[in-house]
Amino acid sequence: MPIHYPNGNLYAHSAQTPAQPKRATTLYGGRGMTLEDEINNSNAYYLQTGKAVVYKKPIPIQVVRVDYPQRSKAVIREAYYKTPSTTDYNGVYQGYYLDFEAKETKNKASFPLKNFHQHQIDHMRACLLQDGICFVVMRFATLHRLFVYPASPVIAAWDEQIKGGRKSIVLDEIEENGFEIKPQLSPAVPYLDGVDWLIAKKAGTQRGK
Repeated sequence: MPIHYPNGNLYAHSAQTPAQPKRATTLYGGRGMTLEDEINNSNAYYLQTGKAVVYKKPIPIQVVRVDYPQRSKAVIREAYYKTPSTTDYNGVYQGYYLDFEAKETKNKASFPLKNFHQHQIDHMRACLLQDGICFVVMRFATLHRLFVYPASPVIAAWDEQIKGGRKSIVLDEIEENGFEIKPQLSPAVPYLDGVDWLIAKKAGTQRGK
């Protein structure tokens, strides 16, 4: 079923083609699961244990063509995203608004900025202006490493790219400015450890003013 962006362009999904097996990049607690699956399960764990309330954002879709091959069965043939997507997840944790994106790469030395879009950068910038906790859960799939990386250096790298700078964030910078999280059984992606680090940094910055 073709799905289009609001500007009419055809949405090209990044998943493998049907002829190829579904990617199973996870080599952590939930083997065979995607990063999104693991975060969804982690969110369910956090909700059940009363730690945080975080959900994946639904993307409104407008259906424009439906076929009815049978009276009791409808098949959607064409649809459009009503609005561009912002980030993947949002919620609340200890009184803080959380907003974050989940991205992964097979690169070993850097994280490509092409994984982001301008409207996502704009959204993260707006969240920071409202004093929200905004970040990216980054996975280096080949290295089996996960990071919580603050939105601020992502935005700075994006702005520099527009001016002709690097088109990626090198791993050394992510190690220096991010928080590496260690996958475990429950939750599989304990990103709240990184959020605690971000909150501590925020508190330290405010005390230094």
